[in-house]
Amino acid sequence: MTEDAPKRFTPDGQEVPQPSDNDVLYEPDDGFAWITLNRPLVLNAVDWSLRRGMGRALDQAEADDNVHSIILRGAGRAFCAGGDLQGSDEPDDGIDTPSAMDLMMRIWLSTKPVVAAVKGHAVGQGCEWAGVCDMTIAADDAKIGEIQIRHGFGPPILITPFLANLKNAKELLMLGSVVGAEEALRMGLVNRVVAVDDVFEEAAKVAKQFAALPPRGVRLNKFLVNRVYELQAFREALDYRDDPVIQALSDDASGDSVGTDRLKTLREQGWTEFLKQRDEGFKE
Repeated sequence: MTEDAPKRFTPDGQEVPQPSDNDVLYEPDDGFAWITLNRPLVLNAVDWSLRRGMGRALDQAEADDNVHSIILRGAGRAFCAGGDLQGSDEPDDGIDTPSAMDLMMRIWLSTKPVVAAVKGHAVGQGCEWAGVCDMTIAADDAKIGEIQIRHGFGPPILITPFLANLKNAKELLMLGSVVGAEEALRMGLVNRVVAVDDVFEEAAKVAKQFAALPPRGVRLNKFLVNRVYELQAFREALDYRDDPVIQALSDDASGDSVGTDRLKTLREQGWTEFLKQRDEGFKE
């Protein structure tokens, strides 16, 4: 896809593949389509290449008249580990790269229901993308949470308060808690929990149920539910960084050195020290 970037390695020393057109896979099936985040070595962490690939796949599914529902999943042992803090620089090639917010709104506005099939970790942007899908099927090994506060950051996209109740949303966002599948079900982050070996089969079952229903009715009911949340300022909340009160608060907190120190540790000492510093005090 691009000229070779500097080599990168995982915390256990494996070389990370260069960005490619295969970072997201699209596969039509029986009335629905699979969209697979395909960077398993880095737990499908989100970089510019994955965002481009996901945008292409969502557009392809939306345009395909034979596709009536969509499944979003991750390759390997995780759904998505959030933003790639060591991702390569986006190339200056004139190709637009959708933002995480843009991709979230494509799922929200899609005329076709989107089912997230989550196994392993779904944290940060992964938690948020799973959350915006119309249904979320979790494997019993799933770990779900908003861990950005461990870096000293706020959430990229503020969907968690719409999924969980007030107390649970504060626990997830203010403590950076990562919860298991059954706790995520209790909190309202997922629809159902199944055995890890059954999660894709269960997601396909739901996708086929959607595909068998009258498309106009499914589309209307999706938009009816979405509209209720939009009347509660859902879209404005997702883009919370544009709110002047939040901007003022962020400016006031700009002297907080936690995030800067942790990213410096990542650059200078590597993943092992970064993870140790980030997760100090957290027990999962």
